[in-house]
Amino acid sequence: MDFARDYKMLIGGALDGGSARFDVLNPATEQVIGTAPDASRDDLDRAVAAARAAFPGWAATPIEERKAALNAMGQAIFANADAFKRLLTAEQGKPHAEAEGEIMGAGYWLMGAASLDLPVTVNEDSDERYSETRHVPLGVVGAIAPWNFPMVLAMFKVGPALLAGNTMVLKPSPFTPLATLKFGELVKDMLPPGVLNIVTGGDALGPWMTSHKGFDKISFTGSTATGRRVMESAAPTLKRVTLELGGNDAAIVMPDVDVERIAEELFWAAFRNNGQICIATKRMYVHEDIYEPLKDALVAYAKTVKVGDGSEQGTQIGPINNEAQYRRVLELIEDAKAQGYKFLIGGEATDVPGYFIPVTILDNPPEDSRIVQEEQFGPVLPLIRFDDVDDVVARANATDYGLGGSVWGRDEDKAFEIAQRIASGTVWVNETQHLSPTAAFGGMKQSGVGVEGGLEGLLEYTSAQTIVRRRPAGPTL
Repeated sequence: MDFARDYKMLIGGALDGGSARFDVLNPATEQVIGTAPDASRDDLDRAVAAARAAFPGWAATPIEERKAALNAMGQAIFANADAFKRLLTAEQGKPHAEAEGEIMGAGYWLMGAASLDLPVTVNEDSDERYSETRHVPLGVVGAIAPWNFPMVLAMFKVGPALLAGNTMVLKPSPFTPLATLKFGELVKDMLPPGVLNIVTGGDALGPWMTSHKGFDKISFTGSTATGRRVMESAAPTLKRVTLELGGNDAAIVMPDVDVERIAEELFWAAFRNNGQICIATKRMYVHEDIYEPLKDALVAYAKTVKVGDGSEQGTQIGPINNEAQYRRVLELIEDAKAQGYKFLIGGEATDVPGYFIPVTILDNPPEDSRIVQEEQFGPVLPLIRFDDVDDVVARANATDYGLGGSVWGRDEDKAFEIAQRIASGTVWVNETQHLSPTAAFGGMKQSGVGVEGGLEGLLEYTSAQTIVRRRPAGPTL
């Protein structure tokens, strides 16, 4: 399969180039690297119709056969990992090592989903009646994936949705459609026609999907602001929704940590994927007893990190993925400058091609500052002092977001106790960003609705159906 050209949609088991195209840029060079189909309403209608037609047969397919298909798709990703990683770096910007990690994670997530089973609960088994609750597929799922992790976050949706017996229309971000289109080409003969459809397009396509009467569920990953619009658009037809939205994750670093040992790990908790992770550390609360040495250690390590084109050897942090997000991060930096906040490193835009922003760390800005209260989604981190655990927990929770968080301390029991007080869907102790296809992941408050991963995430793609059978020993009519 040629990964360098001929990017086509997958509709009803056939590759489709569409009637219009749009350019896809490399964010490191701002040069066009390919074009993707710009789906029309008719293209979307055909994809939904194909998914609807395929649904009865796929829902009736034994779950072991559905698992086998997911495993085969995961193995196909593994077998083409090198080509996928190069294409992903070209369109997303992340370094090859991170791109390879994402691609392998995508295959792993499909196979991890295939390890799950749909439960059947026996409610009553008596002389009078037998009652059980099982979980049946919803129908046609519309999946909308983001640009920061386009492949693995798409598989967060593909795996459980298809395992549960649903069919799907998947839309990648217009900033990062190419690897997902090649995935469709790779797996098109591993599934019955119409079970998985992939369409690409601009800003109009998402709203067309969320309002389309042919979808039974929308699964969306993206910003909180867009998530609100998705929910509003889905409301008239009462579509089910899963919304994995933004975060402003707090890390709480206790005074008993080994500063030299932990500094590098804390750095990457904030700056992995250039900070473009919903569960990246966005605010780092550091106990005053270790604030100065940890600050110095983070800055010293930051000076060793290479920022550049993700395709170049040695690059550890690539560019911001797209111009709109690049401008937003720069605007937050300029606001911090205007307020007179102290920068420990970074804070200046580069004058080279590409959406590059250097690693930027701020020294103890006020709690009510924009750089603390808003999600940066870029390589900018405020360090904030604290001296009281109750106070820092309250500050960590004083946000509309509740996606993730972390607590770092040598006294693991104490750190675990603090973690249980953080109002977030996932809280890590002495690590961060570890997710599993067998564990639930989702947000509290305005960080989302529903969960992905684990049995709980699988059941989001089903309806509970209770079957009650009266036995002959029961009362007669």
